Order: sequence, then structure tokens, then C-alpha cells
Amino acid sequence: MFKQKNIFILFVGCCLGVLISTAGSALADKSTGQDGQVVTLPFEELRTFTEIFGRIKQDYVEPVTDKQLLESAIRGMLVGLDPHSSYLNTEEYKELKVGTTGRFGGLGIQVTMEDGFVKVISPIDDTPAQRAGIESGDLIIKLDEQPVKGMTLTNAVRIMRGDVGSEIVLTIVRKGKDAPFNVTLVRDIIKVKSVRSRILEDGFGYLRISSFQSPTGAAVKEALNTLKKENGGPLEGLVLDLRNNPGGVLDGAVSVSDTFLDSGKIVYTEGRIKDSQMDFNATPGDLLDGAPIVVLINAGSASASEIVAGALQDHKRAIIMGTKSFGKGSVQTIMPTGNGGAVKITTARYFTPSGRSIQATGIEPDIELERLKLESLGASKFKPIKEADLSRHLTNGDGKKTEKSEKTKENDKDKDSKGVDMRDYPLKEALNLLKGIAILR
Repeated sequence: MFKQKNIFILFVGCCLGVLISTAGSALADKSTGQDGQVVTLPFEELRTFTEIFGRIKQDYVEPVTDKQLLESAIRGMLVGLDPHSSYLNTEEYKELKVGTTGRFGGLGIQVTMEDGFVKVISPIDDTPAQRAGIESGDLIIKLDEQPVKGMTLTNAVRIMRGDVGSEIVLTIVRKGKDAPFNVTLVRDIIKVKSVRSRILEDGFGYLRISSFQSPTGAAVKEALNTLKKENGGPLEGLVLDLRNNPGGVLDGAVSVSDTFLDSGKIVYTEGRIKDSQMDFNATPGDLLDGAPIVVLINAGSASASEIVAGALQDHKRAIIMGTKSFGKGSVQTIMPTGNGGAVKITTARYFTPSGRSIQATGIEPDIELERLKLESLGASKFKPIKEADLSRHLTNGDGKKTEKSEKTKENDKDKDSKGVDMRDYPLKEALNLLKGIAILR
């Protein structure tokens, strides 16, 4: 008993020693021109912490290591702040760095935590999740029949990643559905190609950004130059598709915005520390030379995609069309720790050029579109009677035979002459708007 007590006192001493040294450095920082406030240690709360630590060590049903308890305490501190702050141990930090390379194994879903469940921000283009019909806003409540409630987001993501070619069953709750349902996905190598483009009609281009990475700005410039070559000259208008774009790196969003702006502020951030206060401004040169832009957004457009939409909207450089965006207006900084792990912590909020905070409110589109899908009706079993079907009908008169059947190509029934998907209602509306603007100009 005496030995245990000594160990406990030693631990308390170590804890307080670390905290006192931290507080000392904090006090030194304050005295050198931060906000002048005196930092005091919460000794009463620390006494409670050490008491609970000791009770767990002594009375918990199974032995628990000091490392487990302290790591759990650290995770608890960060999880209690907001959904985007977290602690990453060595293994998790390595996984994070792999995930930012643009190629990794998994399902292809950007997720966050909400009310103890995994919430889908958006599926990534050309991934198992998108092909299976996973939608922004879906709540994942089970992973292979294992309840998500009680898991950390990191643990849930680790389960979803798994081996390439293996299956996982997601149990999903979706708004508008009466009951949860299962979706089986096969894990695959996720190759994130952030920029795609094509000509919609003569003079009108389409640019899709699925996520923001460091090279995205350069990829957008390259895609626009390719579109101009394919068009045989300058574009009359562009559809910039940011739907289901969960964001990414801030630099990528700034670079893309700068591509379409000649001057002015793009975004600025505000936080408590000096390093979190930043301004980003456009440089001269609009690669579209003022041609109109329609930006498509939806509830899956988050973070960096909201920066782009907000900047172009505030500068009246583009018309924003679709549904309200996700509303993630905070900046996370990843800070490596001495043990090989890292802390991901929210350090700032970002604001659009006019001073709007997007946090928890999102970008309101200039033109709101309901979630609709246009598609061809199935062929009727009974063909309508036409003049050519009537007995003793007159011939055409120009020597051509009348046709009793109309032949259509099954594969192209949902596409127009330029290959634009007729079922994509927002895209069709964006193109129609661009055409109208071009006529007025």
C-alpha cells in the first residue's frame, strides 16, 4: 500500500511539474505582449483529475496503463472543444499523412462526427462510396453491425479503411427514409483526381473540382487553357462545379479563387494567436477575361469550396447556384508532438471578403435549386396511334416512305447532342443561365 501511495504522489508531482513549466512559459509569452492577462493554474480541477486517475488505477475492473489513461484524457480534452479538433497518436498521424498524398485505400467518404454518429460530408468522385449512392448528410450508425455510438472518429475511419477488395456493410440513416438501411461497399484504392473539365456546348466550359489539394490551382489553370484550345478561342462562360467538394488545403482554395479575380481580398482568418491572423489577396490576371461563371454548390460543399464560392460571390464575379453549403468556416492546424503524434486543433475562423463568417451558416446561393433529377420516362407498352397507322392513310407525297417506328439510341437517351447529362438538373440550369447572360452581353 505504501509503495502504491508513493507511486501516486510521484505521478502527481510529475503532472504538476509539467503543468507548472507550461504555465511558466505561457506567463512569459503574455508578458512579452500578448494580452497581458495573468495565467493561473486550476489547482482544484487538477486535484480532481489526479483523484480520478488514482481511483481508476486502483479500482477499475481491469488493469489500465498510465499511457492509456493519459492518452484518453488528452483525447477527451480535444473532443470536448469542437468536432474538428483531435489527438493523433503515431499510427494515426502516419495515416493522416498517407491520406493527404492523393492515393490511399478505403471507401472514398469525407466524414465528421455528429451526436455520436459518423456524418457524411460528401462522397469523393469515382469511389466506392459515390458509386454506391452514399449522399451528403447520411448518418452512419453501424459499421459491419458494430454500433458507431461510442467510437471516436479516428477509430471509425480506421474500420472503414481496411484492405483493398474487402467488403464492409454500412448501416445508414437518411433524411426522408422511414428506416435505416444497409449498403455494402468494396474497399478500393482511392485515387483523388481533383480537377476534371470538358466542353458542354460551343463556347461554354465545365470545370469540376472534387477536392482542394496543393496542386489544384495549377491544375485549374491547365484545364482552362485546354478548354480554350478545344473551344478554338476564349470561353463565353464557365460552370464551376463544387458540389460535394468537402474542402482541403487553404492554399488550393486561394489559388483557384485568384484564377478568376483581378484584385481584392479573397479570404482572411482571425484567431487568438498572431499566426492565425492572415489575409489573402488576389493578383492581377483573370484567366477567363471576365467571362461569366456559374458556381454550383450543395450541402456537401464545405470548407475550402465555401471559401471559393464566398470570394466569387462577394466580388460579384460569379452567380452561385444550388443549395446552401455545409457551413464549415474554421481552420485546423496540425501540430506535431514530441512522441511522434500530433494535435489537430482549431486555431481560427475564416471570413469572406465582405466579412461574412461561414461557420455553421454556410453560403446562401444566389439562385436556389431544389434537389430534382430529370430523366426520360420509361417506354410505354402501348404505342400511340398516329396517322401512319390509320387504314388507307395518304402517302407523304414526296416519294419517301413513312416510318411506323422511331429509333433511338438507348445509351444516349439521357444526354443531349453535346453529351450533357440531361438528368443533372442543376448543370442544365447553370448552362441555360450562361447562355442567357451571353445573349444579354
